[in-house]
Amino acid sequence: MCGVTIVTTAGRPDELTQALADKACAELGLRFEPRKKRSVTKLSEQFSANVIVAGKNRYEYYMKGADAPFFFHPNSAAFRLKRVARGEAEPLLSACQLEQGDSFLDCTLGIGADSMLAAFAVGESGRVVGLEADRNVTFIVQKGMQTYDTTELPLTACMRGIDVIHSEAVNYLKQQKDNSFDVVYMDPMFEKVIEEATNFEVLRVAGTHIALSEEWVREAKRVAKKRVVLKAHYQSEWFEQFGFVRDIRLTAKFHYGVIIK
Repeated sequence: MCGVTIVTTAGRPDELTQALADKACAELGLRFEPRKKRSVTKLSEQFSANVIVAGKNRYEYYMKGADAPFFFHPNSAAFRLKRVARGEAEPLLSACQLEQGDSFLDCTLGIGADSMLAAFAVGESGRVVGLEADRNVTFIVQKGMQTYDTTELPLTACMRGIDVIHSEAVNYLKQQKDNSFDVVYMDPMFEKVIEEATNFEVLRVAGTHIALSEEWVREAKRVAKKRVVLKAHYQSEWFEQFGFVRDIRLTAKFHYGVIIK
């Protein structure tokens, strides 16, 4: 659950930031609170709430008690896409074996880097759907993918082509027909923290933590036409517990596991 959330503007509000704040309030059904020179920390404490800040260039989401905001950025997707475009191997795409025109369901979208690579692999004729259980994170990522200003191709096209949906994974899967996505992908919050992944920490605070379960894997197998792919910490017991064939990478902190239909 997100808890109570309010929306405000950047420190020096203008017509643009006010319009963006109004848009967030309308879409999320949230209350607007004028900034009035108060810090985000002060607003959060005063109203015991999470705070979404509408700035000129982006939305920022301050989870109550968090030290830093969550905001959308292509992050690792930019350089990973450049490597793929040069023909270099990418472990995610090797695990998923996506082809042009395929459909890809990302059950745990997060910042969306993996879905951007999937969008590149399936092309304009394919389909990528990303699920995010936290509605505030969904809003930030959805708006970021729609508006992030970049001249880098194919990054822009990959971001714009992802269908971002606010939904918990199992609930969404239960509503889908058998074999309705070629690949179903899940990257739950790691049971063990990868200390080197500092850019992951803000999302870890803001995101929803849902452990992998028998029901989740069962529904994923039903919905997937070709394969189900799991990303988890290299010490995770989920691979063996749920029947994934692990791709062991000796120098990596996380591995991919595959169930082939």
